[in-house]
Amino acid sequence: MVELGCDWLGLRLANPFVVGASPLCDSADDAVALVDVGASAVVVHSLFEEQLIADQVSANRYLDSMIDTNAEAPSFLPETDVFSGSANPMLRHVRRLTEVLDVPVVASLNGVTPGGWTGYARELAGAGAAAIELNLYDVATDLDETGEDIEERQLSVVADVVGVVDVPVSVKLSPFYASVPNFVTRLEAVGAAGVVLFNRFYQPDLDLETLDIARHLVLSTPAELPMRLHAMAILHGRTQLSLAVSGGVHSGTDAAKAILSGADAVQLVSVLLKGGPSELARIVDELAGWMDAQGYRNLDEAKGATAMGNVANPHELQRLNYAQLLHSWSL
Repeated sequence: MVELGCDWLGLRLANPFVVGASPLCDSADDAVALVDVGASAVVVHSLFEEQLIADQVSANRYLDSMIDTNAEAPSFLPETDVFSGSANPMLRHVRRLTEVLDVPVVASLNGVTPGGWTGYARELAGAGAAAIELNLYDVATDLDETGEDIEERQLSVVADVVGVVDVPVSVKLSPFYASVPNFVTRLEAVGAAGVVLFNRFYQPDLDLETLDIARHLVLSTPAELPMRLHAMAILHGRTQLSLAVSGGVHSGTDAAKAILSGADAVQLVSVLLKGGPSELARIVDELAGWMDAQGYRNLDEAKGATAMGNVANPHELQRLNYAQLLHSWSL
């Protein structure tokens, strides 16, 4: 029988499949259903600092509007300078999930201010999160801010969060760094425990009738997986960080490719949003079946088998393969 157990972020998991940050676990019942069919950990829907700030501004505006409605009203209202937005609903949800699930609950955080990153991370860890996932999502619009400026700011955020929590900190990255391997090395140096590759960048479309931004949620497809496999294959064996794939895994064979490339864990979202919990059971069974057919007894035997340090021709993961691929096309 194939053993699918693995270690991720210092946590022992029954298998490599983690429900990624999304609405999938917005209810405790839905989270339980996913764990029942094989999820070995869950990542809670991201806490967005901007949303909390917007809620605070809205509440303050409402309170201010009521100040002069009658002579007695101010005595019933809190002072607006001490009224603040609260992450309490998310904290209660994290705490509830830790009570009803027998797998690790990871809290996802997307901040905008130094104090927001550290303050909310500390609260989420205090609510029982087994780890914190920082979703580093910067949209560069400042012409005077360099790529190095952005990376230094992000490294500072990670270091600050690591310094205030006593749980592992994982970092979810975009693929849009000049050198992903170098940045991952620098993340390791400031204390990160793992990386998730990759988040999916918001790509706005245009409505040609209204000339407004058109917002459409586009779920991932297996076509997005090769970029993740490439990064995994380069990083495996060259960092001590836990490596997780996110994006493009829709089958057990997709998951097998991620493991072979060096992934410790595989996060699933789109396939579950489309097909429900039964898709997770299918993927677990498919991976176990493939491994058994290939003679692998456990994940460690398969992990990294096709990584850059283990393949016969590592140049296939580098520039030479690009040139060969271009020349292979024929009309």
